[in-house]
Amino acid sequence: MGRGKLRIYLGAAPGVGKTYAMLSEAHRRVERGTDCAVAFVEHHDRPRTEVMVHGLEQIPRRTIEHRGATFTEMDVDAVLERRPAVALVDELAHTNVPGSRNAKRWQDVEELLAAGIDVISTVNIQHLESLGDVVESITGVRQQETVPDEVVRRADQIELVDMSPQALRRRMAHGNIYKPDKVDAALSNYFRPGNLTALRELALLWTADRVDEYLQQYRGEHNIRTTWQARERIVVGLTGGPEGRTLIRRASRMAAKGSGSEILAVYIARSDGLTSASPKELAVQRTLVEDLGGSFHHVIGDDIPSALLEFARGVNATQIVLGSSRRKTWQYVFGPGVGATVARDSGPDLDVHIVTHEEVARGRGLPVARGARLGRSRIIWGWVTGVAGPALLTLLLTHVDADLGIANNMLLFLSLTVASALLGGLVPSLASAAFGSLLLNWFFAPPLYRFTIADPRNIVAIAVFFGVAVSVASVVDLAARRTHQAARLRAESEVLSFLAGSVLRGETALDALLERVRETFSMESVALLERENDVEPWTCAGSVGRRPVARPEDADVDMPVGDHMALALSGRVLPAEDRRVLGAFAAQAAVVLDRQRLVGEAEEARKLAEGNKIRTSLLAAVSHDLRTPLAGIKAAVSSLRSDDVEWSEEDRAELLEGIEAGADRLDHLVGNLLDMSRLQTGTVTPLIRAIDLDEVVPMALGGVPDGSAELDIPESLPMVEVDKGLLERAVANVVENAVKYSPAAAPVLVSASAMADRVELRVVDRGTGVPDEAKDRIFAPFQRHGDAPRGAGVGLGLAVARGFVEAMGGTITAEDTPGGGLTMVLTLKAATPAAAPTAPQVPSLEKAGPT
Repeated sequence: MGRGKLRIYLGAAPGVGKTYAMLSEAHRRVERGTDCAVAFVEHHDRPRTEVMVHGLEQIPRRTIEHRGATFTEMDVDAVLERRPAVALVDELAHTNVPGSRNAKRWQDVEELLAAGIDVISTVNIQHLESLGDVVESITGVRQQETVPDEVVRRADQIELVDMSPQALRRRMAHGNIYKPDKVDAALSNYFRPGNLTALRELALLWTADRVDEYLQQYRGEHNIRTTWQARERIVVGLTGGPEGRTLIRRASRMAAKGSGSEILAVYIARSDGLTSASPKELAVQRTLVEDLGGSFHHVIGDDIPSALLEFARGVNATQIVLGSSRRKTWQYVFGPGVGATVARDSGPDLDVHIVTHEEVARGRGLPVARGARLGRSRIIWGWVTGVAGPALLTLLLTHVDADLGIANNMLLFLSLTVASALLGGLVPSLASAAFGSLLLNWFFAPPLYRFTIADPRNIVAIAVFFGVAVSVASVVDLAARRTHQAARLRAESEVLSFLAGSVLRGETALDALLERVRETFSMESVALLERENDVEPWTCAGSVGRRPVARPEDADVDMPVGDHMALALSGRVLPAEDRRVLGAFAAQAAVVLDRQRLVGEAEEARKLAEGNKIRTSLLAAVSHDLRTPLAGIKAAVSSLRSDDVEWSEEDRAELLEGIEAGADRLDHLVGNLLDMSRLQTGTVTPLIRAIDLDEVVPMALGGVPDGSAELDIPESLPMVEVDKGLLERAVANVVENAVKYSPAAAPVLVSASAMADRVELRVVDRGTGVPDEAKDRIFAPFQRHGDAPRGAGVGLGLAVARGFVEAMGGTITAEDTPGGGLTMVLTLKAATPAAAPTAPQVPSLEKAGPT
């Protein structure tokens, strides 16, 4: 009897449709003649899910009494006795009632699988044991019912049941998941858009990793060695040298360009244990890789290129990042090196990136002008070949009995001269030609051992030999000169192209440009200096590098820019041919500096224009909204002072009430105007301390009519770090605004809840609501939404509230109220770590099945 197969429907949150999908699969199998039975399915009184249970055989549950209550659980014995081909078991992470056969439902499922019964089950991503802390940090709710990751990973099939957060919230608002009395609490706590988006991402990433395991298993079973580029995997080859950090950071930037990319750093050690790597440096690089989200691997292999390629193909990598070789030029005689070998043998399925670093060459300098342009090592080898080579050849030929003839001897000497010219250029080859001519004359041209030539033909031969040698040396030197010039022109064109592109892109980062100058010319420091006139001291407008100079006279290289600006470089003296490109850099630096200052001036002008706009709006408010209550007060006072009319006590009381209402309105308007002025000038300095919300919020409701607002502040809430006065004013403005737009029959709800390290205060009204495009605009000063009458205020209440909340380090946002209306959410920082709050009806959240 074989083991049964397990199929799991994995969801990001309750209500995405896991149970519905499981039941649909059961109906399909029943239609195909498969023996399916429902071992345990909980429909949670959801009509659509309950309908799907109909038509399926249901195995009776086991009844268990615990602490005076009766519960039903899956009857494992009954399922084993019935022995269906496929058993449906909902909620894999469920904790069984004490007295059950097993403590956890997944243990019941293990028994069914061991008995050869196929099982279809469901689980939410938040119930995986390894993700408990992550889910708690996102949602603020600690999941008590969990299932080991390995149980889910061992499933034969895992199908993700996905749904967008917006669609899930709509399903919730329609009452398809919870009863109407629980909808508002769920939407404003666990089922917030941010929570659902984060949980959805967790589910997608976890499923992607499981799919990757399936892929690796399939490739191993079918011995597939080529790379399948399902997603980017970047392998970083490390040698244990200091350049490894540069390679790791470069690979991290490459991985950041593509979502889901993975970094794998590998160090390959020889099997004999001999290594030049620094253990301390490898430990630092391992930490760096792990901090960047990658993994570190230690591999044994005597053939490093083959081992690296084998590892890359084994992990299905798509890219390999290697550093430029740190070897000296002469060491290349032992082979092309790891980078070149890996690039040659990688094939079309692996991209190889060779990254330069400080151990190879400092900066991106232009080629340096010097007499010999072939490099110091090539010149040394040219001299060795041109001088030592003829001497060794002479020693060899004089001790060999075979007489090759002077013509063949000349050809051998000519080959050494040509080799000297190819290696060292003109001067070593000329020396080789002269030295070889003397050796030919002394040892091989009769009469021997004398600098005379008896046969005229030998004179012609030696002259031809010397001429050919000089000609070859001249051609090689000319080719080196042309190569050097081409390299310089190419480098200059790249630099000038970069400068032109930065101008077209409108880049304004002066430090980045100066750093480019420092790298291009391999300098220690670069500074842009300026002064007002010829007698004023120099000031530094920007600098990079160590110990920048304070005056152009102290620099190794200075490039004037106009009359009162200069680019000063220190580190080495540049040849004259490099100053042309340096001049282009200096001119661009001056342009960038001017652009930065213009941007700053434009920002100041924008602030002035915004201030003028505020003042204009303020004048408009003063001219109307402040004059209206003043006119009412003056009219009432004039009426009371009039001797022509005898006012009754009721009339006098009504006039006095009008005066008081107008004065209160004036006080409120002036307070908001003063608060807005303080926010605009940046003079709001909050005094942050830990307080309870129930000390502030009730006081903030004093300005609204009795019965127009309901308060729901749990006593278990943690304290918040706020300024008591600012928070009271902000809440008062928000509540007054909500009462103004909410119907009289629907009081405003003010509730609070704890979410991880923050506390949310929600002001819920049942008014007409605000469109999405206007949700940010209502927080702007002097803005009133819709057809609010002029007498409804100057439109500063929400602007002042947002300013005060943000000054205390919090946020205030507007959301739609389910069923109509607007909800203002004030998010504040909790003063102390909050205990894990209990979500409304936690068992239903944990056991919730889909619709």
